Amino acid sequence: MNSRSESAQIKSFQMINPNTLYNPTAFAYSHVAEVRHYLRILHISGQGGENQQGQLSQDFAQQVHQAFVNLQHALQAADASLLDIAVLRVLVVDHSTKKHQFLIQEMQQLWKDQPFPACTLIPVPCLALQGMLIEIEATAYCM
Repeated sequence: MNSRSESAQIKSFQMINPNTLYNPTAFAYSHVAEVRHYLRILHISGQGGENQQGQLSQDFAQQVHQAFVNLQHALQAADASLLDIAVLRVLVVDHSTKKHQFLIQEMQQLWKDQPFPACTLIPVPCLALQGMLIEIEATAYCM
């Protein structure tokens, strides 16, 4: 086995959910991301729900989906994937339980059977663009 194959088997980070804290899995995040082995750190700027032409849907759920599509495009450009993300910061305009549920459902589909990244949700009054309802920033660690 060459060193590239060996390094591909080593995970850059590990997610930890101590049994002394509540289980956050139902809310689509982990408490701790421990980073040990990596060659590259990717800082992905906040990705919003705008399509490639810069247009925003008025629907929050559609913006959530598009923001994750945009995040995946940014990661792919750096030869990385959602599974390389250790930390997410999610900014939501006019946060509500309904919006939180849309976000959780989207993350459950994207991280199916995988540990969720550590994540902070930050309610905000507005974002950079008129009509922008969500922005997702990520930090990824890659081999």
